Amino acid sequence: MTADVNLIVVCGATASGKTRLGVELARRYDGEIISVDSRQVYRGLDIGSGKDLDEYITPDGPVPYHLIDIVDPQQVYSLWNYLEDFDRVFGEVTARDRLPVAVGGTGLYLEAVLRGYEIPQMPADEDLRTQLMQEPRDSLEQRLQQLDPERYRSLDPTGGKRRLVRAIEVALGEAEAGGSRTAAVSADLRPLVLVIRWDREELRRRVATRLDERLASGLVEEVQTLVDAGLNKERLDQLGMEFRHVGRFVLGETSREQMRTDLVQAIGQLVKRQDTYFRGMERRGTPMHWLDGDDLTAAIAIVDTVT
Repeated sequence: MTADVNLIVVCGATASGKTRLGVELARRYDGEIISVDSRQVYRGLDIGSGKDLDEYITPDGPVPYHLIDIVDPQQVYSLWNYLEDFDRVFGEVTARDRLPVAVGGTGLYLEAVLRGYEIPQMPADEDLRTQLMQEPRDSLEQRLQQLDPERYRSLDPTGGKRRLVRAIEVALGEAEAGGSRTAAVSADLRPLVLVIRWDREELRRRVATRLDERLASGLVEEVQTLVDAGLNKERLDQLGMEFRHVGRFVLGETSREQMRTDLVQAIGQLVKRQDTYFRGMERRGTPMHWLDGDDLTAAIAIVDTVT
C-alpha cells in the first residue's frame, strides 16, 4: 500500500457482504476495521444490527475492529459523537502503521467522514421537541426535506415520529450553530471507496435469508433482553427497524408471521434507500468503484491497481 491511499472503504446495502469483504481486505493489507454503522456502536444489539463478530476471526488470527460495542443502548449516540470517535480511532490506527478499513452501510456517517463535514454539538431542545411533536408527520417530513435534503433521504421512513423530530431539531440547530463546538475528521483522508452491488432479485433473496438466520439465531430473545433491561417502545423504535418490529412482537402487538412480513418489507425499503444514497454520494463528488457482488478478487485487483 502506497501513500496515495490511506483509507479503504467498503460500503453497500444491508446483506451485501460488506463485513466479510472488509475483513479479508484488512487481513491482506495489514489493516484494522473501523465500523461505519449507526447501530453497531450499541452494546447488546448484536444480532439485530448484524455485527457478525465471528467474521473477524481469520486463519491468521482476529482482525482488530473499532466503534463496535462502545455505548449502552439507553444512551443517545449522534453523528457528532461518531465523527469525534472516527477521528480519534483513525489517528490511533495509522500511528500503529496499520491501514484503516472503514466498513458499513450508514451513508450519512460515511459521507460526513469523507467530505469533512463539520457537525455542531446539539443538545436536546425540549420546548422545540414538544412543539414539533404536535405537528402531523407529513408536515414534519416536508420541513426536514426543505431544511436538509440529504438528512431527509437518509432517514428511515418507517421510523418513529420522534426520530423525525430529532432530525429537524439537529438541522435547525446546525443552521443556527454559529460558535457551537463542532466535530469533523481532521486527517487528510485519501480514500479508496468500494461499493458492493447485487442484482435486485439476488439482494432480496439475501435479505430474506439473512433475516431468517437472525431469527433462528435469537433475534427475538435479544430484543426481549433489551425490554427486560428497561428499553421502552420509543427507544426500540429509535434503534431501527429490526428492534421496532421485533419489539412489537415481544410486546404482544403483532404476530410472529406479521412481524417477519413487515421486516422483509422494511428492509427492502432500506436497501433501496441505501443504493440511492450511495449513488447520490458519487454524484456529489465522492469517487467510487462498484463491485458486482462481494468479489474479493475484483476488490484486490482494484486496490492493487489504484495503489
